Amino acid sequence: MATTCVPDAAEANERIREFMAARAGRPLWAEEQAEYEQLLARWAAALRVPPTG
Repeated sequence: MATTCVPDAAEANERIREFMAARAGRPLWAEEQAEYEQLLARWAAALRVPPTG
């Protein structure tokens, strides 16, 4: 599995909002559901990563 950069929680949340807004009013297809679950996992991972700076 490739390592990807984990966005901060706000960025991950925005990606989820955009993803779902583009599909408003209909159920997700199987591949979209998988992508949504990956976005949620990235968001959850971002919540666990202490901020730097």
